[in-house]
Amino acid sequence: MLIGFEHVGITVGDMDRAIGFYCGLLGLRLAMRTSSAGGELAFLDAGGGMLEVAAPVPAAGRFRDVPMSEAGMRHLTFAFDDVDGMIETLEAEGIEIVERPRKAYNTEMVRRVAFVRDPDGILVELVERAPGR
Repeated sequence: MLIGFEHVGITVGDMDRAIGFYCGLLGLRLAMRTSSAGGELAFLDAGGGMLEVAAPVPAAGRFRDVPMSEAGMRHLTFAFDDVDGMIETLEAEGIEIVERPRKAYNTEMVRRVAFVRDPDGILVELVERAPGR
């Protein structure tokens, strides 16, 4: 029986930079960080599941967007109470804004959305949930 979402894993080029973005700017909480000869691993608590972050040695290259014709991860999504305010904060920190806040297409699930790129180029969606979610 399913009890909940656990985590999704990503690979990054620099652990400190990734933790600075996901924890320092987006507000996730560092739950665990460890290292070995092969690199570093961290778990970042997002409130409803974890983000597993691996930083291998040698460092990983930049993320490649997956074409719609291929299976794969498109983006990570995090919910906020104020997407506009979060975009202002990220923009002031020099984070790449891909799409400014707008009304969502699936308004029964999400009210507003915006897209940014993390320091490794991974597409990150910021949403405000629909009322009642």
